[in-house]
Order: sequence, then structure tokens, then C-alpha cells
Amino acid sequence: MSDITLITNARLVNEGEIFESDLLIRNGRIETIASQISAPEGATVVDAAGRHLLPGMIDDQVHFREPGMTHKANIHTESRAAIAGGVTSFMDMPNTKPPCVNAAELANKRAIAAKSAAANWGFYFGATNDNIEDIRSMDTSLVCGLKIFMGASTGNMLVDDDDTLAAIFRDCRVPISTHCESTPMIQANLEKALEKYGDDIPVEEHPYIRSEAACYASSEKAVALAKEHGARLHVLHLTTARELELFEPGPMAGKQITAETCIHFLHFSADDYPTLGNLIKCNPAIKMRSDRDGLLAGVREGRIDILATDHAPHTLEEKALTDYRKAPSGLPLVQDVLLASLELAHQGHLDLAEVITKIAHNPAIRFEVENRGFLREGYAADLVLVDLDTPTTISRDRVLSKVGWSPFEGRTFGSSINSVWINGALAFDGEKVIEHGAAQPLTYTR
Repeated sequence: MSDITLITNARLVNEGEIFESDLLIRNGRIETIASQISAPEGATVVDAAGRHLLPGMIDDQVHFREPGMTHKANIHTESRAAIAGGVTSFMDMPNTKPPCVNAAELANKRAIAAKSAAANWGFYFGATNDNIEDIRSMDTSLVCGLKIFMGASTGNMLVDDDDTLAAIFRDCRVPISTHCESTPMIQANLEKALEKYGDDIPVEEHPYIRSEAACYASSEKAVALAKEHGARLHVLHLTTARELELFEPGPMAGKQITAETCIHFLHFSADDYPTLGNLIKCNPAIKMRSDRDGLLAGVREGRIDILATDHAPHTLEEKALTDYRKAPSGLPLVQDVLLASLELAHQGHLDLAEVITKIAHNPAIRFEVENRGFLREGYAADLVLVDLDTPTTISRDRVLSKVGWSPFEGRTFGSSINSVWINGALAFDGEKVIEHGAAQPLTYTR
């Protein structure tokens, strides 16, 4: 395979602009962006034929389940699915088994990824009620950020000690990402549901058990802590319109406190529980149609800075459990996220350049990712070529995640992914993933 690739006749989408250009890749980097580039000797030439060339998506929130839960997924399978979905870099969460809450477990996860990741990789360090010294001493060059579960979810990593939270927000030297739900409020709502339904709680109760009030109370607390201690805070997976009032509108530049929502919260609502049931059960919960509409407005206004997946695969057998308390929460989404994000442009909710800002530029800025997330000369050639005029229907036979299903099955999105490059190597040709060992660990400008 040539170390030189010339992409001609493309429409580049980058930094708020869409423009016709050629792009030359040499030795894994974008060497030249210009209106007409002559092909160097030995170059592989790709005629984009007017299709759109994007920076690869950086997904700042995935659960690839390794180590400890590899019957559901692993770094290799899920990173392959990510590549097929236009996600060229991922940031994996710490609630594995054992959890990534010390230097030894971080080193273990990095070693696994170095051998098996098909996309560029980064890892969060996890907070607990008793690892503040590990947080203070962690090597900040090796982590994308710190994850705090301020609400209990998958895994046993709830941080609910106020003194510990204050110390973390005061002393942490990397961006803090939070899962915000009030566990006491959720538990009280669950007790009420048990009184009403016994062991037959319907999944339609999920957005009331993991309620708007529970989300707001926790997000409000996180924002207050960040303001008190001057911390860099990123609140993950917003699900309610009410929470938006906690965040400033406008471009992300200069913000200390930012917010994210996930693609499923913009495409599903509580109206979908009767047909999809546990397949869309996740934490925090998909809520009302009015919340979905509010989140879309929040994305447009810039109160929500980043779109991500919270990719969290569970097997169909697990999802089929009828006991509400036992059926797990989480959706596999990395293979569908770019198409579903581009659909927001097709539907008129965002323009195309805004979509790219939310999925590539802003994650790179928020987490200080070095030389990725933009189409710039000298940057890593993580690229996605898309056809905005050729639809894709989501079917089970195309799913690459180990669990083998998608909540979007049966939906048709208006775009298709033609090619994906990882560090200049063709990694997806529109039909199959091609592994060259080209993936690299994310590095950070700290």
C-alpha cells in the first residue's frame, strides 16, 4: 500500500466552511490542502467525485467492555464497528472489571488497545470515593479525562461523598466528565414503582424512575462544584430540556463548563418505548418528546457542545430479560452515529458544518487532543468520505458490534459512508474494514 494518497474533487467540511479542494496524504499526515494538486509518483489517487470529506469523528464516550465483560464486546470488535461508522478515535470509560481507577489498570487497558484497537484510542481514569491520591498522582499525558459517576449506573463506581467530590473538583488536572443523576431520588422513584407494579414494572416507567428531577439535581451540583473550584467540567449525555439552563449558549471556545448529548436522545423519545422496549433502555433514560426537541434546540444554540454515543453494548439475551431491574441499560451505537448525526442536517436541525463541529472539532478541543479532529495540514489523516445523496438502511446483517444488533434497525438514513482513513491508511472501503495496525494512542497538548 502506498504511503501517499491523493484525494481529488472533494468537498471538504472543516471549521465552519464547505469548499472544493484536493487533499494529499503522506506518511499518515495531511500534507497539502489545495484546489488542484498534482499526483506525486506512486500515489494512490481517489476521485471523490464531489462527495464530502470530513475529519473523522472523535467519540468521547464509549464502553467497549474490556477487560471483564468481553462476552458483550471488546476493544477489537467495537473499534472495528466504530471505523465502519466513521469514528476514527474513541475514548473509553473506566467502569470495566476491574475498574480503571489506578495506574496499573490504566496500563493494562492501554496494553490491550495497543495490540487490538482498530481505531485511535484514549482512556478515562475513574474516580471512586477512596482514590483521590491516585487521581492526584495520575500521569495526565496518558488519559483523556477523569470520569465521575455522580449517579449509579453500570458498575460500582458511584462517588457520593461530598468531601471527596470537592477534593476531586479542586485537585484534578484534566477535564472532568460526569454522569449526573441523583441516586437517592432514583431509588425513591423505584420504590414507588415497586409499590405500584410489584415485579412487573414496565419499561415505560424508566424515564420517570430515572427522572428529569434526578438529572437536574445532579447536573446542578456538578456545575456548582466546577464554578466553586474553577474546574474544567464536561457533563455527559444530557437528556432533559431543563438541564440546558445550566449551560451557556454559543461557541465552545473559552468555556470552562461544557455539555454533551448522545445521538439516541435526538432520535428517540418516550414514545418509542412501547415498540422498542429494553432495546432503548439506557442510563440516563430517553425521556419525553419535549425533551428531545429541547435538546435539539440546545445543540443549535451551542448549549450542547458535543455529540457522542455512550456506546454500551449488551446481548439480545440480556435485553430480553423481563424484570425491569435486571434488564441492562445501554445501546450499541458507534456504527450508526455518523449517519444519524448527518441526518440532523438532512432534517434541517443543523447545517453540515455544525454537525462536524459537534462530532470532531469540539471533542478535540475539549479534551486537548493533539493534531486530530480537523482537516489541517500537518494533522493526522483521520478522514471520512461520505455521500450525502445515497441512503443507508440499517439492517442487522451489517452490524459489526459483537452483540450483533442496533436500535436503529429498519431506519433509513439519507447518507452513506464510502471510505475511512486512519492515520492515512484506508481502514474502510464502504463494505469492509481493513486493518493495517495503523491505530495510535491519542496524545494531548498538556
